[in-house]
Amino acid sequence: MADLKPLRLGIVGGLGAVAGADLLYRIVKSTPVRSEGDHRELVFEQKPMREPSAPMDRDYSPTHRKFYVFDTLSHLEAEGCGAAILPCFVTHSFLGELQDELKIKLISMTDAIKDAVLAMDNPPQTVGVITTPYVRHSGLFDSLFGTGIRVVYPSLAAETAVMQSIYGPNGFKSGNYGDQIIQPINAALEDLQGQGVDLFVPGLTEIPILLDQLAVPTGMAALNTAEVYAQHALKATATDRQRRFKVGVVGGVGPAATVDFMSKLVGGTEAARDQDHIKVLVEQNPQIPDRTENLVADGIDPTVALYSTCKKLERGGADIIAIPCNTAHAYVDRIQRHLDIPIVSILSSTTDFIRATSPETRKVGILATNGTIQSGLYQEALRQADLDFIIPDETHQALVMQSIYGPEGVKAGVVDGLCKAQIAQAFAHLVARGAEAVILGCTELPLIVTEEAAELGAIPVDPTKVLAEKCVSLAQSATKAAV
Repeated sequence: MADLKPLRLGIVGGLGAVAGADLLYRIVKSTPVRSEGDHRELVFEQKPMREPSAPMDRDYSPTHRKFYVFDTLSHLEAEGCGAAILPCFVTHSFLGELQDELKIKLISMTDAIKDAVLAMDNPPQTVGVITTPYVRHSGLFDSLFGTGIRVVYPSLAAETAVMQSIYGPNGFKSGNYGDQIIQPINAALEDLQGQGVDLFVPGLTEIPILLDQLAVPTGMAALNTAEVYAQHALKATATDRQRRFKVGVVGGVGPAATVDFMSKLVGGTEAARDQDHIKVLVEQNPQIPDRTENLVADGIDPTVALYSTCKKLERGGADIIAIPCNTAHAYVDRIQRHLDIPIVSILSSTTDFIRATSPETRKVGILATNGTIQSGLYQEALRQADLDFIIPDETHQALVMQSIYGPEGVKAGVVDGLCKAQIAQAFAHLVARGAEAVILGCTELPLIVTEEAAELGAIPVDPTKVLAEKCVSLAQSATKAAV
């Protein structure tokens, strides 16, 4: 049964302290309730935001504001908020930058304004906006309503006077609410009337608080943007949003295999530019205890270290987790039940790949560590795929372990010479026993086995590449579903 509970809603305060409090009040006031228990769960976070310049300044840069908003949204996300509202037009000029990096749904004030204007029975021909020089230069409003509605601004002199009334030493932000605040805004409204404006849209979050005191010229309507935003937020918190898919990677098991996986993930993605690639979060933890040592001897249990790494990826916004280590999959079942996102199995991905690309193959050889072989990971996966398996005899299994862990093995950074000869001998041993395909079941082995099937006598199956392609496929499917 679907969970119909509204999203916990965060409010980013401090961008305009009074405006933030006003929006909080409007959200509460606008919520349809039968009792106190029907009100939304709200989290209001505000702390002093200090900038070297103000949005009224011609050379204003929002860099400090970006960091403040990002940190505040991260705190709200950690508090369990599923959505957030941001009562600040400057912030909406970089809303997309924030949304790409956060899981929390950011509710757009400009979308709310656009929807309200376009839904009017008689849409305006000319919209007048009073806002900061920064927002005006950003073009936030210029194409908001489409080509059929013209957007104009007050003269430079009128704009400057309004900026002083809001940001100046005796302005609204300093706690003054008298005529010296109202008069410059009224003068700007008269300026807009002279430009043929039939709808006034406040581009400063302080103005809706003063709207009842303003002398809006006859024939000009005024949109209460705060009220519109509050209503929009209540509706938007019941909807899903699109977010960039992110792959989490448990790195360091081993380090070279992680680099190989990342290379294959990038290489397997169809992209015409950097931005077409998949978002990836790698938690590189080479200190995770050796999996084989634990499975076949008395080595340290790596379960907690693996779980901790997976949880970090989950908290970092990953949608799926890839572990480019075959042996580590012996611990996946016990870890998965405590995660809210799936670990993509390198085992089932590999057997599915064999069935799909080589349906005539019946016997599959396995080259892997003692831990992977003794745990029966691939044997069981192949059984479930209705495929027969062949594992090396004791002598050739020792060669496999030497090629991986030996002083001239791949984990020591060697990919040629003795380790390559050892694996070639073990591979040929499996082919001689009837293997039609051979799984390179340690993620370092594809770094050694680079030959094609014609030279090897059987199809070499690279689980690292298969896992990377599976992650790409899941990311692309999620992206298409969100469109």
